[in-house]
Amino acid sequence: MPFREINSKMVEATVVPGQRIYSQRGAMLAYKGDVTFTPSIQGGQGGVMSMIGRRVANEATPLMTVDGSGTVLFGHGGHHVQVIALSGDTLYVEADRLLAFDGSLQQGTMFMGSQGGVMGMVRGQVTGQGLFTTTLKGHGAVAVMAHGGVIELPITPGRPVHVDPQAYVAHHGDVRNKLSTALGWRDMVGRGSGEAFQLELSGSGAVYVQASEEKL
Repeated sequence: MPFREINSKMVEATVVPGQRIYSQRGAMLAYKGDVTFTPSIQGGQGGVMSMIGRRVANEATPLMTVDGSGTVLFGHGGHHVQVIALSGDTLYVEADRLLAFDGSLQQGTMFMGSQGGVMGMVRGQVTGQGLFTTTLKGHGAVAVMAHGGVIELPITPGRPVHVDPQAYVAHHGDVRNKLSTALGWRDMVGRGSGEAFQLELSGSGAVYVQASEEKL
């Protein structure tokens, strides 16, 4: 894993020759060694085609490539940072929450309507995610940002997890998710969505939840 958590808001990345890292532009705080930073057009292994949908919808986040040999400190906006390790599965996360990730991971774009149809698109509007979300697949690590810290909640078969849509950060594994309504739910226990919606995740994997209902 190339990332080491320095504190709750900074990570250190180890850069070695031949192993590229991608990060959000402007996220570099300091570095040591022979390291270069280049604006990224492709944005990961997914290539240009994986980013077209997001750019059409004006939902893309500029990235930069990090190459060379040395160490780099990353942080952005004072947000809390969580490092997530992937072992061949897929992480679903918003592009603006990506601080940095392994260049070996394959990046793609998923249309929200492909999971849940119309309700999937409604979910995108309720959470502020829009019509697309970013996917990262393979073996490697991802550093994501959140408000107020992040907790990882396991999802096991037969025991779904319900999340305030705007407290949702990311999820990975063989997970199905749907947006459902519950009369009075928002007024009693959830404050973020502005409506009586909750996000239900079921299957096998994990969901990451932030201690806030604020978007980045």
